[in-house]
Amino acid sequence: MIEKEFEMGKGSTAKLAQATRTDPRWAAVVGRDGSADGTFYYSVRTTGVYCRPSCASRRARPENVQFHSTCRDAELAGFRPCKRCKPNQTTGSAGQNATRIARVCRLIERARTRLSLETMAAHAGMSPYHFHRTFKSITGLTPAKYAAAHRSRRLRASLERSHTVTDAIYDAGFTSSSRFYEHANQVLGMTPSRFRAGGADTDIFFAIGECSLGSILVAQSRKGVCAILIGDDPAALVRDLQDRFPKANLVGDENRYQELVAKVIGLIEQPGVGLDLPLDIRGTSFQQRVWKALQRIPPGSTITYSELAAKVGVPKAVRAVAQACAANALAVAIPCHRVIRHDGSLSGYRWGVERKQALLERETRT
Repeated sequence: MIEKEFEMGKGSTAKLAQATRTDPRWAAVVGRDGSADGTFYYSVRTTGVYCRPSCASRRARPENVQFHSTCRDAELAGFRPCKRCKPNQTTGSAGQNATRIARVCRLIERARTRLSLETMAAHAGMSPYHFHRTFKSITGLTPAKYAAAHRSRRLRASLERSHTVTDAIYDAGFTSSSRFYEHANQVLGMTPSRFRAGGADTDIFFAIGECSLGSILVAQSRKGVCAILIGDDPAALVRDLQDRFPKANLVGDENRYQELVAKVIGLIEQPGVGLDLPLDIRGTSFQQRVWKALQRIPPGSTITYSELAAKVGVPKAVRAVAQACAANALAVAIPCHRVIRHDGSLSGYRWGVERKQALLERETRT
C-alpha cells in the first residue's frame, strides 16, 4: 500500500515538473532573463520565497516552482520576497528599464524609416509585450505614437529647410506622401505648403480686452478659438501670438471679435456659465489626451498631477502630464489651473500662480 502511494506521488511530481518545463516562463527562469523581470514572478515551494526571473539564486527544481503575475499574488499564496533579488523593490528595475527605453527613444529619433515593435523590443532586450507596456508607462506614449510625434517635429523642421514639400515628407520618415496627407492638417494645423511658408496667408483674428486678472488676448482661426492668453502687458500678448504664428496674417481689433473676448471674460468672472465656443486645439496626441481630461474637471474641483496621469492611462508619466499642462495655450477654456500638487500647493502656472489662486477661489465661491 505504501509503495503504491509512493508511486502515485512520484507520478504527480513528474507531472508538475513536466507542466513547468513546458511553460514558456520556465525558459526565462532557466536563462535568468532580465528582460522578463516585471512580467511575472516565480515561487519555490521548498524555500517559501518568490523571485524575479533573473534571480541569481540556485535554480529550483521545476516540480517545486509556481508562477505568479504580481508580487501581491505571490504573497497572497504565502510566499515571502527573496532577499537576494528583492522582487518587491522596483527602484533598480525601474532605473534599468528607464535606461533601456531612453536608448530606444534615441534609436527612434535616428531612424529614417519606421521600426517594427519587434526591432525596438530586441534593442531594449525585452519581449515585445513587456517592451510596449514599459515604454508607455515611462514616456506616456506607445512606441508608435512616440515615433509619430517625433516624425511630426522632424517634419516641421524639415519643411523650413527643404526645397519641396515632398522632400520634407520623406526626410521626416513618412513612407509615402499619400499617408502623410491623410493626417497633415492634424499634424500641422494647416496645409504643408502654408506651414512651410510659416503660416503665410492663414488668417488669425484676435482682440484684446481687460478683465479682473489683467489683459486678455483671444485669437480665432477659421476652425475656432486657437489662443487665450493672459498677462499684464497687451503688447507682450501680441508678441506671444506672433511667435505662435510667425507668418500668419494676424488681424486685430475688429469689433466683432470684441464679443468673443467678452464671452471669455464672462467665463473668468462667472466660471459656472461655461464657454460654448469651438476650439482649434493644436498639439501632440498625448497633449490632446491630457487637455481633454482637463476639460472634464468641473469648476470648483481640483486634481493632482498624479491623479490626472492616472486618468489618461499613464500613472507613471506625471512629469509628461505636467509638461502638457504647461504647453496649454487656451487659458480657462482648457482649465489647467485646476491641477495642483499632491501636497495641495498650487505649483507653477503659465499665467502666474496668483491668477491660478484667484481662479480657484472664484470657482469655489460660484
